[in-house]
Amino acid sequence: MSKEKKERLLIKANKAIKENRDKVENDYYRLRYHVMAPVGWLNDPNGFIQFNGEYHLCHQFNPVYPEDKLIYWGHYKSKDLVHWEELPIALTPSEWYETHGCYSGSAFDNDGVLTLMYTGNVKDEEGNRETYQCLAITEDGINFEKLGPVIENQPQGYTRHFRDPKVWKKDGVWYMVIGTQTVDLAGRVLLYKSNNSKEWQLVGEVVGSQLGDFGYMWECPDLFELGDKDVLLFLPQGVEAKGHLYNNIYQAGYVVGELDYETGIMEHGDFKELDRGFDFYAAQTTIDDKGRRIMIAWMGLPEEDENYAERENAWIHCMTIPRVLELSEDKQLIQKPIQELKTLRENYRAYSNIVINNQEIELEGISGDVVELIVEFEIEDIEEFGIKVRCSAENNEETVISYNLADNKISLDRDKSGVGVKGIRQCYLEDNNNLKLHLFLDRSSLELFVNDGREVFSSRIYPKKDSRSIKFFAIGGSVNLRKIEKWDLKNE
Repeated sequence: MSKEKKERLLIKANKAIKENRDKVENDYYRLRYHVMAPVGWLNDPNGFIQFNGEYHLCHQFNPVYPEDKLIYWGHYKSKDLVHWEELPIALTPSEWYETHGCYSGSAFDNDGVLTLMYTGNVKDEEGNRETYQCLAITEDGINFEKLGPVIENQPQGYTRHFRDPKVWKKDGVWYMVIGTQTVDLAGRVLLYKSNNSKEWQLVGEVVGSQLGDFGYMWECPDLFELGDKDVLLFLPQGVEAKGHLYNNIYQAGYVVGELDYETGIMEHGDFKELDRGFDFYAAQTTIDDKGRRIMIAWMGLPEEDENYAERENAWIHCMTIPRVLELSEDKQLIQKPIQELKTLRENYRAYSNIVINNQEIELEGISGDVVELIVEFEIEDIEEFGIKVRCSAENNEETVISYNLADNKISLDRDKSGVGVKGIRQCYLEDNNNLKLHLFLDRSSLELFVNDGREVFSSRIYPKKDSRSIKFFAIGGSVNLRKIEKWDLKNE
């Protein structure tokens, strides 16, 4: 029966892909160098791994969105993290333990076998949930054989919001972190261990009570070593906004410390947000053969479909560009665009030492909608300065990046970015005499790396096609544009 159901679900999915592909690909807001589903809904990155010299990236996928909420796993692979090949659907929710979706999970190399571990989600007619942590393997990197559940439901003291396993190996033992909540509705991350990847033993709570009242559910944990420290990424849901912090519906962040593999407890510092923008969630990392810890995330948020204009054209959401993670001396995660993106550069234009004083300027050759831009500012006596991108000729569309010296805040303002939800996101910067902004634009996305990735803003924007101007401005004084570099990015 499950084989027939799988075939039926695949026929339904592939029909939706075929029927909507032209409509999707003709949408102006379709991105040029980001991973997207061929049609339908994309969310969490899953199964991100380098295996046999190729990067595999799966993702939560609903090809018939918004008709129903069945979640498959889409699948891409790449040799360089830039050019991605679409592969057949990796997982279809066809078995009894995943009737309402193949939810998020990870990939690992099990003695030369590419293996997935994911959450099978089941709901009855009253909405009661069951969750199963399941394995699937592939011999050819394309077709997956399901091995079924290896953990059924949650341990005592927790609810059945128990999902999103991330697996790794240390000293010959398999470990897994998984997100959950206590019976009194507090978010937690649990640590499990296994000698064979099939029989798992609960070690303990990694992080939870140390943070106090910090959300009712923690999703998509990812624990890894960086330098001599352990880093835990996770997504606390239900955290209230606090000034410029925690302004999205759900948060994405991390703590840094040391994990005790015997007790499962991680001693750590404060929670820090991973990204300051409007659209960032469910980050997942892998390590590659260059020793890089690479992160990719969903450039979107749950439960906010109306924010994303492309939904009218049979698709919704995308991934961020891949980013290399480093840890600073003060234990802050630094995010840097992967070097491979440089292969997309063309039409180079550069300027140096341009002083602007209480004015707004444009520079010849600095414009576009699929652009990489690096600007280094030398700060003088000034109140505020910055960059406006995707500006219209009528001045009714613009996305503004500004730095205010009075409060040392950098802001991303999309109140005039086009269709979609408006708003401003901000964060504090260290007081210094220089500011470097590294910006990636791609039709309907913006990713801003501040001071070599010390802060990052990721957001979707929806200006009109001909809103392509880029402007530089200074208010209340002068600033020196010490260096400007711009490239068009082409990914044919």
